[in-house]
Amino acid sequence: MKPARFDYYAPGSPEETVTLLAELGDEAKIIAGGQSLVPMLALRLAVFDHLVDLRRLDALRGIDTHAGAVRIGAGTTHAAVGASAEVRRAVPLLHRATPLIGHFQIRNRGTIGGAIAHADAAGEYPVVALTLDAEIEALSPRGRRTIAAADFFTGMWTTALEPDEMLTAITFETWEGRCGFAIEEFARRAGDFAMAGAAVAIRLDGDSRIERCAIGLFGLGPTPVRARDAEAGLLGCPATSVTAGEVGASATAQLTGIPADVHGSADYRRRVGATMVARAWHRAMEEASND
Repeated sequence: MKPARFDYYAPGSPEETVTLLAELGDEAKIIAGGQSLVPMLALRLAVFDHLVDLRRLDALRGIDTHAGAVRIGAGTTHAAVGASAEVRRAVPLLHRATPLIGHFQIRNRGTIGGAIAHADAAGEYPVVALTLDAEIEALSPRGRRTIAAADFFTGMWTTALEPDEMLTAITFETWEGRCGFAIEEFARRAGDFAMAGAAVAIRLDGDSRIERCAIGLFGLGPTPVRARDAEAGLLGCPATSVTAGEVGASATAQLTGIPADVHGSADYRRRVGATMVARAWHRAMEEASND
């Protein structure tokens, strides 16, 4: 199939882009790498009167480190994120999630901002942003604002962005100390979206007690979610006092809205999700304990 007819725009600056969005209204859609949007347009699962292309906006690309954080421009490709030594050192979870995204052709074109703004509940970058409490920068004709990842994902493929806003950058805090990170997912084929997955970050104190932890789940609801009750119950526990299986069961016990389709029932996905949490927790704890 072919997309429905649309008008095409290629603005030269972020400010020009948001001005266009404000003028064009709800029938306008930003296109970045196009790896999610173009197939949806081709299948007519989505129809827009206006497409606003970000490919000329060099200001949206780049990776900067500052004051214990890494700021990544929204137009930075997955491949550039995966190849960055700074990301590998400062945000290991993001680095490890990158190879799981689609195939290399998709990673060469897709952008981190596009992936997060697309807000696919089974996507890797949204759950990493949520797990690491990333801050998401947005620009509109009214100026700039910062949205916490916890407030950004509002529903299936929907976010807190206003119609005249564009995502411009994502900032990740650098975890210091005895830390471990891991992401695990189950997909029918390599490169497919995950049926269920988990991202885990752990920091231990000097006595090998859990000082900080974060457990993110994806593919198990309309948005990526944090297992905050499970996290709270783990704080202060000796690293050796909990098993990975217990963590997996606790992290998935309260989930609601788990999808069910021809690929698996909600109960099946919950069990797979618990296993992914357990595997990620085990790997992250090994890394933190050996640091």
